[in-house]
Amino acid sequence: MTIRYDALIIGGGHNGLVCAFYLARAGLKVRILERRDVIGGAAVTEEFHPGFRNSVASYTVSLLQPKVIADMRLADHGYRVIERPISNMLPQEDGGYLKLGGGLERTQAEFRRFSKHDAEALPAYYDALETVADVLRDLALKCPPNAGEGWRGLIDAAFQGRRLAGLPIEAQRDVLDLFTKSARSLLDGWFESEAVKAAFGFDAVVGNYASPDTPGSAYVLLHHVFGEVNGKKGAWGHVIGGMGTITRIMGEVCRALGVEISLESPVDRVLVDGGKVAGVRLESGKEIPALRVIANVGPKLLYGRMIGQSNLPPDFRRRMTGFKAGSGTFRMNVALSELPRFTCLPTSQPGGVGEHHRSGIIIAPTLDYMDRAFLDAKSHGWSKKPIVEMLIPSAVDDSLAPEGHHVASLFCQQFAPELPAKDDGTPRDWDAEESKAADTVIDTMEEYAPGFRASILGRQVLSPKGLERKFGLVGGDIMHGNLTLDQMWSARPVLGHGAYRGPVKGLYMCGSGTHPGGGVTGAPGHNCAHEVIADRRRFGNPYRRFVPSPAHSAD
Repeated sequence: MTIRYDALIIGGGHNGLVCAFYLARAGLKVRILERRDVIGGAAVTEEFHPGFRNSVASYTVSLLQPKVIADMRLADHGYRVIERPISNMLPQEDGGYLKLGGGLERTQAEFRRFSKHDAEALPAYYDALETVADVLRDLALKCPPNAGEGWRGLIDAAFQGRRLAGLPIEAQRDVLDLFTKSARSLLDGWFESEAVKAAFGFDAVVGNYASPDTPGSAYVLLHHVFGEVNGKKGAWGHVIGGMGTITRIMGEVCRALGVEISLESPVDRVLVDGGKVAGVRLESGKEIPALRVIANVGPKLLYGRMIGQSNLPPDFRRRMTGFKAGSGTFRMNVALSELPRFTCLPTSQPGGVGEHHRSGIIIAPTLDYMDRAFLDAKSHGWSKKPIVEMLIPSAVDDSLAPEGHHVASLFCQQFAPELPAKDDGTPRDWDAEESKAADTVIDTMEEYAPGFRASILGRQVLSPKGLERKFGLVGGDIMHGNLTLDQMWSARPVLGHGAYRGPVKGLYMCGSGTHPGGGVTGAPGHNCAHEVIADRRRFGNPYRRFVPSPAHSAD
């Protein structure tokens, strides 16, 4: 007998798991179809060198919604986060360093070494950022108003916009700045030290293939600060066991509620019958019927490769073709024989763990450095001196590496999603050149931590193409689509479909290509599930007869 599902979810990443949890808790029969042999999407922990494990892609936590953590009771199942003692340490080109975090007074004291003005300006800057971040936190678990829904959309927009409208005029100016200005323009208005501006400006280029001079890049800075860890706003931390711990626990919670999780089950097509979703066809040719299909893949992958173009309205097709994706991210994991020793901040003894080893180490000393990295990537394919964020989770979690050894995440920015052609027009491919790009990253780290190259026992390299192949991230885009003003809130992924519903009846979206965007948040999965449940209550749950047949529109 054919099993008829209330919902099929394409992709077992964290948002798909969160969505499945809420649907199953509401009594729906749910099945997750995951392409890989492990759940978790980009939030997985894997052994990449004998005896060495690390978070392969997603690598640190802050944005995961407290409501999701509480509802899924993740802490009861072993979810534990160790906070960074400071946020980041930025080695400087003159041999010095700047530390960010550890409390307001400590950060002010650090800034005072670079600029008395900047130390005094810091409290007001934090207040301005936090005021806007609070609004975003409030909106993160709300479905955006859907354009084209008449009075209902207008009422929803007015309801959600009242917090913004109620802000003091000074705060409204800050909102306008953060959503429209470049990161440099924003930070120039607050600070004078280049090191201080770099400490904040780094967040503006994370997952963003753009210069800190690009208009709108200030919002990406804001997107990375509205999270929290263990109740502390803006904090970041290491998950014990790596990011895969989060999705492993989520999978256990979902299975306990009756969710079926099918691994090695890649979806080839979303099936449509009479303008309504009918189910999916796997790459094996098997067809699975369902009332609803919920996509936890990016819009580019869903609408470009998984659904017949004839099923999409012409204007929607055109706009999805123009949907911007590609984050310029290059990801490495390295197995180390010892901790890196930075010339700017040597530890008291060989092998000693400093607080910077338990925090973020950012190679991006100035905004000009970040701008040059972007310009290099546009012309050459990757920057001569790339932007690198290093985390060493084994400094707080000894389960990841053999005793006395370590693993490090190297999260690198400004690597072209598609390599520019050679001067003679010959195309270039990441598969042929990712090793050279990885060597450039190692060379950059060697400048600041001599001996780093010699300490590497093994490495895992994922270019933008590698990220797409392994995790389905089109263009290596960790956000499932650029976080630009035209691709946010009600316009994510496109105006008229910002409420998690696709252009085909019964098709929904729950991934980072929807509001509020990328990061391990769980918010899109949470919001999509609540919209599915609301539709079910509003319209009922009739089962439309489905007979697997080649007649179903998939092309």
